[in-house]
Amino acid sequence: MARPRKPLLSTERIVAAAGALIDAEGLDALSTRRLAAELGVSGPSLYHHFRTKDELLDAVADAVSAQVDLSMFAEDDGRDWRTALHDWAVSYRAALADHPHLVPVLARGPGRRPAGLRVADAVFGAMVRAGWPPAQATRIGALMRYFVTGSALSSFARGFVDDREAYDPADYPHLGQAHLLAEHRQQVDEGAFETGLRALLEGLGLEYGRRGLGETARGGPAHRS
Repeated sequence: MARPRKPLLSTERIVAAAGALIDAEGLDALSTRRLAAELGVSGPSLYHHFRTKDELLDAVADAVSAQVDLSMFAEDDGRDWRTALHDWAVSYRAALADHPHLVPVLARGPGRRPAGLRVADAVFGAMVRAGWPPAQATRIGALMRYFVTGSALSSFARGFVDDREAYDPADYPHLGQAHLLAEHRQQVDEGAFETGLRALLEGLGLEYGRRGLGETARGGPAHRS
């Protein structure tokens, strides 16, 4: 029998299948046995590509990081640092929203993952070019990751049940409309994200002006922290 022109397995195919399984059923659904069954191969054959489950999970998580748009941080893009951070955060959250079960993995940080490290490098580099001192650029990167991953971990609106009786005005006088939140989940959650992101960036903008960091970016006096 002639050999197939394409191998039964490839790193990309394994990562895609593992990601689809996690998206559908959660992190606990991922196992060598289950994944091998999904791919129609024997379990040991997976070890030629990934030595451990954690190594595979890192690859799946990094595939999500690779979906985040970084074009706004290119030196020739033209967007100011606040607009760039805003547009990146929106793209980042969208990638996480498409793969909610992987958010806890991504929230731990990039580790050795190439795409995750490219994200961190792009954000830090853009902030330093804008005039932020390296220490503060690091804090901004951390702050943005906290905010975006936190917003993607759960839904505020889904935290309330669709039952008017659950919110007796005698007990909760200000929650008379809380039973409607779940119905408007997307509007509530996306609106909250945009409100928080705008407030965060406005606050950073005030600090930027107070420190005179625009002058630093143009070759003025440097600030260390």
